[in-house]
Amino acid sequence: MRHFFLLSFALLLNMCDADAQFDQALAKNYELYKEPSITHRRFKHEVVEGLVKRLATPFKVEPAGASIEGRNIYKVSIGSGPVKVLLWSQMHGDESTATMALMDMFRFFQASDQFDPLRRQLLRELTIVFIPMLNPDGAERFTRRNALGVDLNRDALRLQSPEAQLLKRVRDELKADWGFNLHDQSRYYAAGMQSNTATISFLAPAYNYEKEVNKIRGRAMQLIGLMNGTLQNYIPGKVARYNDDFEPRAFGDNITKWGTSTILIESGGLVDDPEKQEIRKLNFLVIMSALEAIAAHRYEMADRAAYEAIPFNESNAFMDLTLREVEIERNGKWYTVDIGLRRDETIVDGESVMSGAYVADQGDLSTYFSYENFSGRDYQATPGRIYPKVMPNTAAVRKLDHRSLWLQGYTAVRVAQWDDAAGQVQEMDVLPPNEKDKEQMIAPGYGSGVVLKKGGKVEYVVIKGRLYEL
Repeated sequence: MRHFFLLSFALLLNMCDADAQFDQALAKNYELYKEPSITHRRFKHEVVEGLVKRLATPFKVEPAGASIEGRNIYKVSIGSGPVKVLLWSQMHGDESTATMALMDMFRFFQASDQFDPLRRQLLRELTIVFIPMLNPDGAERFTRRNALGVDLNRDALRLQSPEAQLLKRVRDELKADWGFNLHDQSRYYAAGMQSNTATISFLAPAYNYEKEVNKIRGRAMQLIGLMNGTLQNYIPGKVARYNDDFEPRAFGDNITKWGTSTILIESGGLVDDPEKQEIRKLNFLVIMSALEAIAAHRYEMADRAAYEAIPFNESNAFMDLTLREVEIERNGKWYTVDIGLRRDETIVDGESVMSGAYVADQGDLSTYFSYENFSGRDYQATPGRIYPKVMPNTAAVRKLDHRSLWLQGYTAVRVAQWDDAAGQVQEMDVLPPNEKDKEQMIAPGYGSGVVLKKGGKVEYVVIKGRLYEL
């Protein structure tokens, strides 16, 4: 018995080592598979449709239905194995990270290289069905809901939307053994009570209010434990899991209830990755590693305790910029506070632009983490001023001597001719011409710039949530 145990343990170690080598080799070769036509988080249905329609053998591509506004929703199939796997992305139109990763996976399966044995194994053991961009109408506007104004992830019971009906039908026809529910989450989540962003979060959804664990849910937990192990090689401490309270309208919960082992993957934030291109790569790696673990049945030996050990998401835990222990004035007296700012995002020509910022909270923010911190002891924070001259247009604003204006305490400029390019100016807040010279404040909900002085001298300004040193 002891000899058998030692032999089994040695085999397990060899399997883990082989998996690590596979994972590292795949990461090194990732750029060969990365879809080059997508470089930003916002892209529309026509991009995905064009890529999907060009797929050739071994893929099978067919329209599975259409959205409310008539856009085709495609089902992409590959493999002929007995184990059925369903992956769907962009159920929420503004959550596109996994869709990018699926495009990369398509390129991987079309390639021929050192991973050919893996490809043969996956196609022999698995039947894989993808639904990329389930909500194309929402993607067109880069908004969460579909054209009916419905959150598709709360439509699993009534199935009011054609997109929800399609997902249910494909799952039922496939009789999926495994389901991958692919989303994006807030960049302000932390992985537990620590200063690490929740870059990737998981959940094995509950199928009832009691949160019972049957075989279907249990094996999802086992697989997530392995997936977390993969990610720790790349983002140590930056993986979290969701609270598993049962949501009777959600697809993940119901698909588990219907007999499919479901893995929720949520892509959050990562420092210096605003377009989520690094997180896209992580999605590719961890989903590929999961498919390999399913095909090889490696998840069967995983301990569910590895899933339980993943820290919970801590929501609303991050700021973009926190000014620590600065002084602000009220009624002639100065008080020490922390000021936490978050940025507003708009999308221009497919690229995210931080078009503004607001004070999310102030006071004692010692329990908050931040992408960027400023140690503000001995600094006085005053509201930025609006430049008195109204500029003719955005082009004129770009030609201003911004540094000179900052030194005078100006952080905002009005323009007579407002255009969409105003949001792209990062050095000043650009305001419409009717903006009054009202009192600017540093207070929660306000979005004015901040001037930081030391000894009466302007040393820094904060504009659109970014810190500039003079």
